[in-house]
Amino acid sequence: MAKKKSSPVTEHSRIIPAPSTPQPITETIEKNYMPYVMSVIISRAIPEIDGLKPSHRKLLYTMYKMGLLTGNKTKSANVVGQTMKLNPHGDAAIYETMVRLTRGHAALLHPLVDSKGSFGKQYSSDMKYAASRYTEVKLDGICNEIFSGIDRDAVDFVDNYDNTMKEPVLLPTTFPNVLVTPNTGIAVGMASNICSFNLAEVCDGAIALLRNPKTSIEKILDLIKAPDFAGGGLIIYDRDQMRKIYETGQGPIRIRSRYKYDKEANCIDILQIPYSTSIEAILDSIASLVKEGKIKEISDFRDEIDLNGFKLTLDLKKGTDPDKLMNKLFKLTPLEDSFKCNFNVLINSTPRQLGVVDILKEWILFRTECVRRELRFDLQKKKDRLHLIKALGKVLLDIDKAVRIIRKAETDEQVITDLIAGFEIDQIQAEYIANIKLRNLNKKYMLNCIQEIEELRVAISDIEATLADELKLRAKIAEQLTEIKKKYGKPRQSQLLFASDIEDTVEEETVENYPVRLVLTKEGYFKKITFQSLQGSARIGKDEQKLKEGDEINQIFDAENKDLLLIFTDQAQVYRVEVDAFDVTKASAMGIFLNAELKMDKDEHPIFMKVQNTYPEGENMVFIFANGKGVRVPITAYETKGNRRKLTGAYSPNSPIVGIFYETEKNPFEIMLLSDAERAIVFKSSLIPVKTTRSSGGVTLMSFGRKEKAIVSALSNFTELYGDPKGYRKYKLPATGVLLNDKNVEAMQLSMDDKI
Repeated sequence: MAKKKSSPVTEHSRIIPAPSTPQPITETIEKNYMPYVMSVIISRAIPEIDGLKPSHRKLLYTMYKMGLLTGNKTKSANVVGQTMKLNPHGDAAIYETMVRLTRGHAALLHPLVDSKGSFGKQYSSDMKYAASRYTEVKLDGICNEIFSGIDRDAVDFVDNYDNTMKEPVLLPTTFPNVLVTPNTGIAVGMASNICSFNLAEVCDGAIALLRNPKTSIEKILDLIKAPDFAGGGLIIYDRDQMRKIYETGQGPIRIRSRYKYDKEANCIDILQIPYSTSIEAILDSIASLVKEGKIKEISDFRDEIDLNGFKLTLDLKKGTDPDKLMNKLFKLTPLEDSFKCNFNVLINSTPRQLGVVDILKEWILFRTECVRRELRFDLQKKKDRLHLIKALGKVLLDIDKAVRIIRKAETDEQVITDLIAGFEIDQIQAEYIANIKLRNLNKKYMLNCIQEIEELRVAISDIEATLADELKLRAKIAEQLTEIKKKYGKPRQSQLLFASDIEDTVEEETVENYPVRLVLTKEGYFKKITFQSLQGSARIGKDEQKLKEGDEINQIFDAENKDLLLIFTDQAQVYRVEVDAFDVTKASAMGIFLNAELKMDKDEHPIFMKVQNTYPEGENMVFIFANGKGVRVPITAYETKGNRRKLTGAYSPNSPIVGIFYETEKNPFEIMLLSDAERAIVFKSSLIPVKTTRSSGGVTLMSFGRKEKAIVSALSNFTELYGDPKGYRKYKLPATGVLLNDKNVEAMQLSMDDKI
């Protein structure tokens, strides 16, 4: 009997069934996502109190172990390769980290890496650095302060990623490097953006807090005036804003470029730009403004960076005021930019947002512990040395006895044992005595030993006194900071420009002003016509305007090129736009399609426009709706603090709009409403209640009969079409419409489309 073949294992049979109890998403995030989040925050993106991220620290420590603090420069590729013993990332990432720390890249006030070769520039996004095989590096002199005490147990060490060597958890920097070296990092759910401060000022601030932990924020502001950027520039100084940053660690700092005007060449040379931008961004911005015609004073502009440093040149047209032009460019280009401070720092592996004062206090705690550990290390070394010298002193009192013990001993081990017994010393002391050379046992050597014992006792006493006194510890740190300031301090690169000293130039002054005629058609076409182009016409009116077939003029009135327009649409929105923003057209042209020009919604159409340079009290917008209701809204409801171009909710969208008017306080007017049942009423606009809310649906103005469903037209100029309004005039609202007479029915048919 043939064996029955076993069924093959299918793909589906290998799938592990889902657990019977679903796992909550919160538990999934906690177990799977949170470890990744914390790893990015702690081990990658956020700097610690020594002012360094792990990638910086691993690179600098590798260079320190390579002897590059005192030796000659070596190829960058060599450093990158050695760093991979501590940093398991690719060589490109390590080299990019090194580039930013170099003197050649010019991103730091005090570069940590001395460099030779091309490392690009911080102010350029296109200027690339050379490959690591071409460039050379070593540690800069200031790194003596970064590594001071690292070999004296100042900080903890941990195993590297493969447990083959040790690396420091932090570097025992002897100055607040966290505020001197700028740092930017993006983690998960948080970011850090720390600007640089002047080293001398930071040392002064730290010394003040060391001497008096309760030093006021005002005193710190006097000592550490403001950030200081490697690229220089002018910091627009606002003490209140700076105080907020110093207290909270958050807030923007405005920086503008420094420039000089060359009168002979009639050009502006920009010599420093904000740290937060690049020359390419500035050039692109200027190019766009020139192309769009918003900047007409510049004839040419170019990058003139050379070995002498940064320079961007703007050639000016004859008669241009350079200061006014620069004020305009400051507003329109990144020549003035903001650095957004966000001082997130890791303190004991916990991310915290700290102000400048709190960062200095945390650094003082960190540095105090480093110094305390160094002193303990030195104390132990001196105690160990004193322990040996004391034994030597005993031996020197009876050298002959020591010689006899050594001569009688048969083995090295017996020498140690006999010395311990003969002089009552321990094994460590006996080992030390046994290794002393006979030629050292002279009178001078003996005197030096006695002197060293006294010096060691004094040194030990001083160290113990310092360790026992917090004030002495702080004084020692303050003394170190004073020396660092004297040795490495530099003048400020970024100068202060007080906000009160800046003259705000009104941009409208650069706009040429002249009278124009504005035309709006029912189809939404707009024309701005100069009076010069109308001078040759025999009469200036509606008949001269070229229109699209089937289109007709909605509004036509005179204005000036500097005026501001409010343009209302049928979708309850209003647009604020300067007349100058529109190009001049001729009456013989069809005009500009406003829907496209103002980027309106798909089915949106302009229906009313009004010059509105001011928003006086007592003047109102009047809205009439198809459902027979109306409302007056104060014009002040449309005033905004910013330069908002689009304002939604201009009026109630509950019913289609059939009429929009403008009412002044001294000039109320009459309005005629026409219904779809050929009935009309006429009333004064002052009878309509004023509602302060723009979205108000208003009150009923016209009561409908059985056959009436809607208002079809609202007119303010109606006497030409309908004659004397006496029969339709109403003095109380709401009112019932009066049937139009035979003469006016025909006129109504002609005006059914006159919604505005």
